[in-house]
Amino acid sequence: MLRGAVIVLAAALAAVLAGHRLLPALGGATAVLESVLPWLGLGVPVLLAAALAARHRATLLVALLPALVWGVMFGPSLLRSPPGGTADLTVATLNVGVSNDLSATAVREVSQGRDLVALQELTPGGPAAKELNSRYPHHFQVGTVGLWSGYPLAEARKVDVGLGWARALRAVVKAPKGEVTVYVMHLASARPGETEFRDETLAAAGKLVAADKSSRLVLLGDLNTATTDRHREELVPPLADAQEEAGRGFGFTWPANFPITRPDHILFRGMTAVAAGVLEAAGSDHRAATADLRY
Repeated sequence: MLRGAVIVLAAALAAVLAGHRLLPALGGATAVLESVLPWLGLGVPVLLAAALAARHRATLLVALLPALVWGVMFGPSLLRSPPGGTADLTVATLNVGVSNDLSATAVREVSQGRDLVALQELTPGGPAAKELNSRYPHHFQVGTVGLWSGYPLAEARKVDVGLGWARALRAVVKAPKGEVTVYVMHLASARPGETEFRDETLAAAGKLVAADKSSRLVLLGDLNTATTDRHREELVPPLADAQEEAGRGFGFTWPANFPITRPDHILFRGMTAVAAGVLEAAGSDHRAATADLRY
């Protein structure tokens, strides 16, 4: 009985890990599953313990299958070392949280040494925007998203990602080594049974990026799609992911107290990521994503 259960569960876990993109949408449940896909690895030691208890070699071998699949899929993220080196543009993005209780100290820590800071879920006159206004000479805000820059901004305007209200912007940053086009977006949320709208905004964002002919481009924001979500393929590729290129570990950013997924992203093209990371931000239910880029 135990042997059969271990074999069935191990085979199912390996199949879900390896073939999650083939699963049907299941009313949005699959999107949630993909958001926490690395955590399915917690089932591996349970299966191995059960296989050892069964005292059966074939059962143990089958129990090792999901461990192998998990290792191939996620091992590189845990073993990766940032390439390091000099950066030409340092950036950060943070969803400040609907309560907008982000402390001035948290804003300073997130923005410290950063050329660009993007925020989402801003409220008019909130403390985060006020603090950044005092720290950066250039800024542009559209609805609940904003961009703060140590370098001049040009062609700043709102962009439409299909939300029906302003929650995305585009600006050209006049950095010393050359212009960089920057998008800041907060896409629709993805919840069980409510993923179609998010998928539509992801597709709209992908079309905007594909149509933009800028040689250097950065997309910052809460995209409400995990690194392991199949719908992220609307953006990656053609864009690269700073965390995947130059970060240690998974870079989870939500929820702040115990992050289990990464809806916040720094995507780019025409540059190289030399470092990426995550910072705590007291007062927000997200953590900030950061990256150092070179071109």
